Amino acid sequence: MFIAMSLIPAGDSAGKLLMGSHGVTPLFVAWSRFVVGAVLILPLVPRGAFRLLRDWRIWVRASLLAAGISCIQTALQTEEVATVFGAFFVGPLISYVLATIFLREPVTPLRSVLVLLGFIGVLIVVRPGFDANLGLLWAVAAGTFYGIFLTMSRWLGHLGTPMEMTLTQLVIAAILLTPIGLSQIPMPSLPVIALTITSGVCSMLGNLLLLYAYKHAPASRIAPLVYFQLVAAVGLGWLIFAELPDLWTWVGMAVILTAGLASARLR
Repeated sequence: MFIAMSLIPAGDSAGKLLMGSHGVTPLFVAWSRFVVGAVLILPLVPRGAFRLLRDWRIWVRASLLAAGISCIQTALQTEEVATVFGAFFVGPLISYVLATIFLREPVTPLRSVLVLLGFIGVLIVVRPGFDANLGLLWAVAAGTFYGIFLTMSRWLGHLGTPMEMTLTQLVIAAILLTPIGLSQIPMPSLPVIALTITSGVCSMLGNLLLLYAYKHAPASRIAPLVYFQLVAAVGLGWLIFAELPDLWTWVGMAVILTAGLASARLR
């Protein structure tokens, strides 16, 4: 799980390098990530998985993921990795609220307080206002799409195995972004090709290891480790980009970590 939670921000860091050093567009990075991931996972999934493509709900779910990844890549174009991930963690909070309303999942006063505390942490990171940073607003949009995606994943989880659901989201997202992705293919070079493959492989392996972690260990033990993404994002931002968050971002991430870990312990 620690490796998985490190690989996901590593994939985003590779995407940030593509955009910052090689002028690649965010939507090409998002599209290429889905294409690489789909190619990697295709041999591992039975052909019966494609039956899920006949369900319109599967397409809506994958569309949300495509929008979320596109938004987070846009945010990373101008913002620090750690700060983007701090704002992105609005996703689990939105998922909690939506699951409570639409899936009738149980609500406890303490968990609701912790969700509110986590949202306050996100607000500290983003610090919205008239001078709000547009990049961080993209990160919040990414988290919002991802929160809805998580809720739909719980709702539709009975339709297929985790591997089948992963394949459909990668294939559909790649299809939806293909017209834009093909129109924004950068000038090929060894660094661009290497970083594109690295971004897709890290993201795919991170999500695949996440599935295996949930298969071999109870969710109550695994869930708290999701927040290691914030730690990994800070470390990668420092090692690769020499970026360290400002004081208020540190405070916000500490609040998010505290609320998230405490909430996970209640499972």
